[in-house]
Amino acid sequence: MNAYLILEDSTVFAGTSIGAAREVVSEIVFNTSMAGYSEVLTDPSYAGQAVCITYPLIGNYGVCLDDLESGRPWPDALIVRELSEIPSNFRSDCSLGAYLQKYDIPGIAGIDTRALTRILREKGTMNGVITTDDDYDLETLIPRMKAYTTGKVVEKVTCREVTVYPGVRDLSENGPLSGLASFDREAFSRGEREPRPSLVTKLNGAGKRIALLDFGAKANIIRSLTSRGCDVTVYPADTPADTVLAGGFDGIMLSNGPGDPKECTQIIKEIRKLYDANVPIFAICLGHQLMALATGADTYKLKYGHRGGNHPVKDLATGRVYISSQNHGYVVDPDRLDPQVAVPAFVNVNDGTNEGLTYVGKPVFTVQFHPEACPGPQDTGFLFDRFLDSLDQE
Repeated sequence: MNAYLILEDSTVFAGTSIGAAREVVSEIVFNTSMAGYSEVLTDPSYAGQAVCITYPLIGNYGVCLDDLESGRPWPDALIVRELSEIPSNFRSDCSLGAYLQKYDIPGIAGIDTRALTRILREKGTMNGVITTDDDYDLETLIPRMKAYTTGKVVEKVTCREVTVYPGVRDLSENGPLSGLASFDREAFSRGEREPRPSLVTKLNGAGKRIALLDFGAKANIIRSLTSRGCDVTVYPADTPADTVLAGGFDGIMLSNGPGDPKECTQIIKEIRKLYDANVPIFAICLGHQLMALATGADTYKLKYGHRGGNHPVKDLATGRVYISSQNHGYVVDPDRLDPQVAVPAFVNVNDGTNEGLTYVGKPVFTVQFHPEACPGPQDTGFLFDRFLDSLDQE
């Protein structure tokens, strides 16, 4: 079936429909990762966006449900150069095309994704529509595209109830994977998920209780904490700060998530209360931006965002550069920081944008990139250890 990707600047790409054959309007973004499309699709931070994967052949290894970052795919659509419908992987549960069909995610294949990426880099991220209508009306579609916004997508992706995940207590145990993402296996295998050994070498968080505010949390954030011995209690995004503080937790994590951080007005007010409570806090991605806004800083939208598994970030304290996995369209404005409140801790080597903050006189630090990154490098996984070490210091 024919499919068309139309951008709001009237650029048209013709290709083949994949996944669900329905029309969708969304914000078009690109990801430069060579692997990890399953994790990209199930990252809640992509809610409200259609993702173009720049690597030319996608779907080679199918979809393994044990690798997913949440229980369902979140992007509005998927855009690829070529889709492999015959996965070569003994762990595969289904093909990528079948996975898209199951969750009613539309997409397009057969277009020049390199040309699309160059347009987005030169003109900036823009909205677009994917349609299978051969007789589409450009004059009708363009106003719809221009009117589209992602809106308050955190409300869409957050969990609906409080859930507790117990931590590993012995290195001989396997990582506690059951229940991490509530994967829907009804149409697939009904067997138990294979356990995966913990990757950490010490359980420096054993016995610690961590509250995680879920703004669109990836499962590997939970796994990174439980595999270090922490008991993790996950709260919905709209949970009042007083409720979290009443739990008497050793530390608090603010997760990644989708959308414009300035849309989260009530959440920002509650984060300010957590900040004032002097509880150790570690925040990632959207959580990093929300903490900055809660303490008087500002954020702005990047021209085309950082999305991929190869972004270099520099630790300003040591001068060391790490390769990081990233997925964000907004960043903290370093020129609007009060140096008595927070100071830059990491910077993006490519464009100089802020990648992390250390808060002055507070047990709080935040990063823009993903130290829990899976797949891809685990260079910055030590930040979880730094957070847990800070709990003992406090």
